[in-house]
Amino acid sequence: MSQIDLFTQFRLDGKVAIITGASSGLGARFARVLHEAGAKVALTARRVDRLQQLAAELPGALAVQCDVSQSDQREAMVKQVAEHFGGVDILINNAGIGITKGIESETLEDFREVLEVNTTAVWHLSKLCGEHMVPKKSGVIVNVASILGLVASTPIKQANYNASKGAVITLTRELGVQWARKGIRVNALCPGWFLTEMTAGMESDEGAQRLIQQNSPMPRMGEEHELDGAILFMASDASSFMTGQCIIIDGGWTAR
Repeated sequence: MSQIDLFTQFRLDGKVAIITGASSGLGARFARVLHEAGAKVALTARRVDRLQQLAAELPGALAVQCDVSQSDQREAMVKQVAEHFGGVDILINNAGIGITKGIESETLEDFREVLEVNTTAVWHLSKLCGEHMVPKKSGVIVNVASILGLVASTPIKQANYNASKGAVITLTRELGVQWARKGIRVNALCPGWFLTEMTAGMESDEGAQRLIQQNSPMPRMGEEHELDGAILFMASDASSFMTGQCIIIDGGWTAR
């Protein structure tokens, strides 16, 4: 029986990966993981100073300022990355925002703003990167959704966020099927409660911790390294027969 090399399939040597929302939190962590696996990483976000600090720690990384709520900036960013590295192989759609309000207080502008960043930008960046992937019949897109695209978040009220992430999950399925025969795989990562800028304060808030401890089979928030394996699996050839799917990492929250 031939020897099985379990780890080569997880390598990303020479692959060009765009990570949006890479200036902090999970995006910065994803960039580190993909870089460690051999990818050439393009770091994008609004805060260019933070991007440059991270790029200085990742040899060969490219920092590109981009507000994904702006279509012209999305287009310019993908063009710059493709010209700099000679193409695009992997897109991690990680950038996201949320507005915590009951629907009585939400405005139409609130809803539109969140949908633009969390859903429309995901569609547009996938389309833009697809222009580089389809001709060579190779590419990977990982959309960072949320368990809140699958279940309600109340008592934390944010219909805008839930709707946007539910749309991302359905978009992932559709693009995964549309592009399956064109060599492009599209999957979604659905984290549960992890400490990020969006959830800052939850780790020390008694009410938030009570909510998690009472409702999560694993009664704690996730730690950022607990997504490393999933993001690398989804970005690499280790998941070569998977598309249109969601991986849920939530301590059992949605299994109840």
